[in-house]
Amino acid sequence: MKKSNYQKLLALMLTTCMTAPAFGASHREAPLIALDPAADNTDTYAFRSWEHPDKVVFILNTIPGQDPADGPNYFAFDDKVLYEIHVDNNQDGKAEDLVYQIQFKTETRPALGSLNFPLPFVGNPNIGAVPQLQGITALDGSGSEGLTRRQTYTVTEVRGKKRKKLFKQQKLIAVPSNVGSATMPDYNALAAQGMYIDSGTDIRVFAGQRAETFAIDLGAVFDTVNLRRPVPALTPEEDTNDAANPFGVNRFSGSNINSIVLEIPITRVTVDGQSAESTTKAHIGMYASTSRKQIKILRSKGRSIDVGKFVQVSRLANPLINELIINTSSKDKWNAAEPEDEAQFQEFFKTPSLATALNLIFGLPVPATPRTDLMQLFLKYPGQPLNGTNCGHPCSELLRVNLSVAPTLPDNQKRLGGLADDPAGFPNGRRPNDDVTDIATRVLGGQAFIENRVGDGVNFLENAPGAGTTLVTDNGIAKSFPYLPPPFDGRNRQHIDCGELGANPCN
Repeated sequence: MKKSNYQKLLALMLTTCMTAPAFGASHREAPLIALDPAADNTDTYAFRSWEHPDKVVFILNTIPGQDPADGPNYFAFDDKVLYEIHVDNNQDGKAEDLVYQIQFKTETRPALGSLNFPLPFVGNPNIGAVPQLQGITALDGSGSEGLTRRQTYTVTEVRGKKRKKLFKQQKLIAVPSNVGSATMPDYNALAAQGMYIDSGTDIRVFAGQRAETFAIDLGAVFDTVNLRRPVPALTPEEDTNDAANPFGVNRFSGSNINSIVLEIPITRVTVDGQSAESTTKAHIGMYASTSRKQIKILRSKGRSIDVGKFVQVSRLANPLINELIINTSSKDKWNAAEPEDEAQFQEFFKTPSLATALNLIFGLPVPATPRTDLMQLFLKYPGQPLNGTNCGHPCSELLRVNLSVAPTLPDNQKRLGGLADDPAGFPNGRRPNDDVTDIATRVLGGQAFIENRVGDGVNFLENAPGAGTTLVTDNGIAKSFPYLPPPFDGRNRQHIDCGELGANPCN
């Protein structure tokens, strides 16, 4: 079988000792991308801002399953990865009408006076050799002396052949991992310095570490859907409680993620430059991608170099498509394909093997094939017809958002989104705290799975940093930009595992 560009690329990475660490995370959805966490699109979000309803928010998360204490080299974006957010605003299925490109550059900064230290982030005030060192309190200038390894980045807006570099008057600095209180005595204040606004476009950007709000009983789900309760799984009271985990065990409890967040005026995104209420096409589609340059081995010199164009290695629009819809043998090919070419994968949507498995596991009926409902939901805009039982044209797997739908305020959001009469939630875009595991399982299983409230028993992120404050709701929803809670800190890491005091049992 002919190898894809990405297969060749990773083979060269591995043979030249450029190996990538393996993190345990659900987001390792395809064999090849599991080897490359810095390029792994873990979650993609798109929603109308509840802080500024005249703007839309796009979030690209990467580097899955971060244990906050994993130092001394913590979690950084990859300088060699092109991170992109793609937008389709004319509903032709090609999300290239508007593209935002984000690229990073890592710098090693001067040593701390007379002290050379083997850590990238230094801040303990008890180190007397550096009197000015009172913790990392700034990303640049005074107070940033302990930030000896730092990432800056650029944001470029692409409209057709026109490229516009944003934030030209500012140095964009990625917010580092949350090491602990001695090194970073006020992490929230430090992170606030990494929230930038472009004066010319009113676009806001943030890049850095945040808490992982994707909550899922990963061990049960990927033990071939061995959920911890038979049907009916959740009681009506449990199903409507967005602040309790009735029986599941959240794999990502206490875990962090790296996030790129863009908040963009809706008038800058719509095809006609109008507001959400005035535009002729309020429905937009989007996806996030990561790409790497092709690699060439210089055999005479015994080294490798990056050459040629960027090759897409991961894409993500709707959650769990590659994990639960696309069969394993096609997952790498799917990651490398463009969303508008989804017709080649339509059979997986028509006859999803997981639906058959759900029928056998739970003994509940599932909709008959071909599943035109799944194709209509994930591959088409409202009003675009299928071609009989085929996808027709356009046929594009995008996360679609109806910008004319008003956002739901954090305290009123429902984890089940559209299934709980919250029209601003998934599958109308996706917010960070939408319970896409339960939603997707029920959509895939059909009416019987909805009636039996099938779910993994994990409804929200417990103990989110800042929960119950002005920053974050009691059930872990960030109230303002960058719309994800602050990250858990390394020194005081806390995971809630099954069988522990106050936790759910393992079985």
